[in-house]
Amino acid sequence: MQKKAKGPFQQKAGKWKRVGQGKIAFFAVQKNTAMQVPTFDVTIPVLNEEATLERQVSVLYHFLKKHFPAAGQWRIVIADNGSTDHTFEIAGKLAEQHPEVQPLRMPGRGVGLALKTSWSQSPADIVGYMDLDLATELPHFIEAYDAIARQGYDLVYGTRLHPASTVIGRSLKREISSRGFNFLLKNYLGVKFSDGMCGFKWLKREVYPKLQDAGAVSDGWFFSTELLTTAEWLGLKIFELPVKWTDDTSSSRVKILPLAKQYLLAMRTLKTKKPQ
Repeated sequence: MQKKAKGPFQQKAGKWKRVGQGKIAFFAVQKNTAMQVPTFDVTIPVLNEEATLERQVSVLYHFLKKHFPAAGQWRIVIADNGSTDHTFEIAGKLAEQHPEVQPLRMPGRGVGLALKTSWSQSPADIVGYMDLDLATELPHFIEAYDAIARQGYDLVYGTRLHPASTVIGRSLKREISSRGFNFLLKNYLGVKFSDGMCGFKWLKREVYPKLQDAGAVSDGWFFSTELLTTAEWLGLKIFELPVKWTDDTSSSRVKILPLAKQYLLAMRTLKTKKPQ
């Protein structure tokens, strides 16, 4: 039997209200029964992205404005996890131009830390993230939103390894390492999802604390995989979304061998939390 989506967050067609002070201030939606649409936060983890931040966020902003025109329905959270360049200052200027953009500075580095910090204080019904390079084509977000808001799924993940996916520009080395990593996940952790590391995941905010309690706690890249693994262990309703992905290897900072070692250690730790 298909799960039904929970009643949406009631909001005022209007504005975000700033709550808190300083760099970790955030915006809360003012509630009203005037309209009922699920709200969402798009978190973008960034680290020293001064060269591309303004351009890429502007692309995303205009896409969301076009397809989700209801005032107060969404935010773009720029989660800066340790930049030493002008990234955070640029994020602040974007926020001055667009009230839907929220800069957030982390106390340390790590994609997982950025996402946990953003989601733990989010007032939205749906939270998730995408990479700044917008490697996953933006129309896929509409599919992800629909799966959660209207079809009742708890979590949506993009996959580059489904037969219906299209991957452009990926090197043979990265393709082999990605498939090898996912092979290890399936055999060592006993999971069924096809792509644990695609930077395109969305979930009902109400299920996030359950995932944390089940083991989604890493401050690093492996947090993305922990989300899917714990969701599967808990029996949540998961939507697999084949995506069109364009790999931007020119801006990649990923070092495969060191990352592989981190993942192996993280997998070992996560397995100890698997329900018996």
